[in-house]
Amino acid sequence: MLVVGLTGGIGSGKSSVSALLAGRGAVVIDADAITHDLQRPGTPVFAAMVERFGEGIVAGDGTLDRAGVADIVFGDPSALADLNAIVHPAVGEEIARQLATAAQPPGEGGPDPVVPGGPVVVLDVPLLVETGRGGTAVTVVVDAHPEDQLRRLVDGRGLTRSDAEARMARQASRAERLAAADLVIDNTGDLAHLSAEVDRVWTDLVARAAEAA
Repeated sequence: MLVVGLTGGIGSGKSSVSALLAGRGAVVIDADAITHDLQRPGTPVFAAMVERFGEGIVAGDGTLDRAGVADIVFGDPSALADLNAIVHPAVGEEIARQLATAAQPPGEGGPDPVVPGGPVVVLDVPLLVETGRGGTAVTVVVDAHPEDQLRRLVDGRGLTRSDAEARMARQASRAERLAAADLVIDNTGDLAHLSAEVDRVWTDLVARAAEAA
């Protein structure tokens, strides 16, 4: 099994790359999706968050008001630390469980043998560089020009430019991510360019998985 860390700045197109890799046979473990699942109403994480931050973070339909949580923690390092202390251990446990499942042989709960030598498991983590998470054999960074990131955040997600810039500033810089990369996927072109970039990196990952077997 080859465990790959996939990351990229907000608006870089990391989610698109993750989906393209899954389409080529990768087993994707999505930290954001895990987080959202663990924050559903009725879960211990949801209850702990409400206890810490109050009923104001509960939306009208009873679900978590993620924007409200963001408004509380992004300007308050202490509140952000408290949030991380609630969420990160639970996310880490679920990631470990999914990694253990992926490592099992086919027929015993593990994935089908799409890749010779074992599965390529892509750990999709937005803040991989910022948290210094280990346990991966390869780090893949999705790289985009900051102006492209801003455009996607403003046009695609409806953020104001100032809000988008503030969110980008709270993450690792482009240079820091590239310095941590073993492989880089360039997302400065169109979808055809991105698909070709993913093909190139996927070929490399499959070869590494075979070598590691």
